[in-house]
Amino acid sequence: MKLTQDFYNRDTRTVARELLGKYLVRVQDGLPLAVRLCETEAYIGRLDKACHAYNYRRTARTETLFAPPGTAYIYFIYGMYHCLNCVTEAQGEPCAVLLRGGQPRSHREALAWNRYGKSQKELSSYQRKNFLNGPGKLCKALNLTREENGISLLGDTLFLCDRLEDIGLTTPPEDLLPFSVSTGPRVGIGYAQEAVHFPWRYLIAP
Repeated sequence: MKLTQDFYNRDTRTVARELLGKYLVRVQDGLPLAVRLCETEAYIGRLDKACHAYNYRRTARTETLFAPPGTAYIYFIYGMYHCLNCVTEAQGEPCAVLLRGGQPRSHREALAWNRYGKSQKELSSYQRKNFLNGPGKLCKALNLTREENGISLLGDTLFLCDRLEDIGLTTPPEDLLPFSVSTGPRVGIGYAQEAVHFPWRYLIAP
């Protein structure tokens, strides 16, 4: 089933950990493009200098972080990349989980065209290896931009779910196996002083 608002309305670190193994689904031209999440990061504005809304800083850019839990927060960085976050905790608490990486699970041809502008069979080994291993790559493959910033993740165009059967597909056997979770410091936040060392990055262990 789709993840409910209650799922997101919890401690951000718990949500970040429990999103691992879930499916991010983007409906494009009637096709449910599905990605299994394997890497996330938690951001908690009230105490986290790496969060865009640290110390409750409200700007046009960060306003979405104060929205109800289960809202999509998408920002644009380096003039090149979009990054998708799930807003968490109670409305008014600026917290979110950055979706950092995943594994393709449906309509891979459409994902390849979105990501590289070419078919799967034309991808190099390097392109296959680096298909969805970064937040900008994830958004590119799912055709997500600032246009989707602020939309609800509880609707029918962009959402997360527990199983591929929830969207009429079949969950592969390897996704049903138990997995362990690795934690460590987050990526690309060298400016964030003590928050650099917070172990709020979560990955499905190899």
